Amino acid sequence: MSIQVGKNKVLKAAPTMATNDIADLYQAAHLMVATVRVLTHQRRIPPSLSAVCQALCFSEEHGLLVCRRLIDLGVLEMTTAAHDNKLFIKDHLAIEAIPRGNADSRLDEELRRFQAGRSQINQKVESIQAQAEEKKRKLFAQLEEQLKKPAR
Repeated sequence: MSIQVGKNKVLKAAPTMATNDIADLYQAAHLMVATVRVLTHQRRIPPSLSAVCQALCFSEEHGLLVCRRLIDLGVLEMTTAAHDNKLFIKDHLAIEAIPRGNADSRLDEELRRFQAGRSQINQKVESIQAQAEEKKRKLFAQLEEQLKKPAR
């Protein structure tokens, strides 16, 4: 993307990757760990979160979201330096514990489970209503029989 500032000046913005471009956490984790390794190799110091995000064309917010999830899973470790956060690889094999696939399939699965639970509840309600209706019929039948009996 280019923006014309003056007659001869053109600013070029680095493309940023939207959250939906990385379909799932598994892919984003592999990208983050690989970028941390490459930047550590190139610069001989652990990279900052902003350097990793810039290399991956992630927004800082998306990069921090992925990074926090990876820290919770034990894949990465982040230390706070004077001006920046530094990233270290803690356990790269923990990435394999992350489920593959996008969040939509997990959402669909949760929705199916919810609907199945809901249908079970509806079946229970219907059976309770049917039992109550049968009780009413029996009660009315008993009352009718008692009314039909001649009084002595």
